[in-house]
Amino acid sequence: METKNILVVGVGGQGTLLTSRILGNLAIHLGYDVKLSEVHGMSQRGGSVVTHIRYGDKVYSPLVEVGKADIIIAFEKMEALRWRHFLKKDGVIIVNTQEIDPMPVIIGAADYPEDTINQLHQEENKVIVVDALKEARNLGNFRVVNTILLGILAKSMDVDKKNWEEAIGHTVPSKTIDINIKAFNAGYNLL
Repeated sequence: METKNILVVGVGGQGTLLTSRILGNLAIHLGYDVKLSEVHGMSQRGGSVVTHIRYGDKVYSPLVEVGKADIIIAFEKMEALRWRHFLKKDGVIIVNTQEIDPMPVIIGAADYPEDTINQLHQEENKVIVVDALKEARNLGNFRVVNTILLGILAKSMDVDKKNWEEAIGHTVPSKTIDINIKAFNAGYNLL
């Protein structure tokens, strides 16, 4: 199998690292060689967080190169803009519509970028836009945005849904398995 490259990007506290672990566990369960690399930029203060996930028959480097990502999952709109140059021309970017102001915007030194979704649509990629926070609130738990986004991702990949659910069950805390599976299915059924 050709190596698959995925970036998970967001802001500290959004569940990007848990999402990456679920993806890694899924790939391992499917018998692939997996490499992950996490970058935490002031994540505890709402800073940017990115995880590189690479899997295939044999993977040598944990880092996705610019222009080589098959998929980007963006938990926040500005992070989608920040990392879009990593996406290959026929790649897929899944964008949560949530906006989280970074510190320069909070202190008035910068403005939040306008028209982010239209900017993403100008690229030669498939752009999937979803209000995952709204869907999570509909389920009664705003913390399951990540598994809603994974459900959407699952529709774009050729992996049996049961394998996804098993990976979630083996990765999330046991007391949250039911709500995470429910959120995954909600995302899976959105498209």
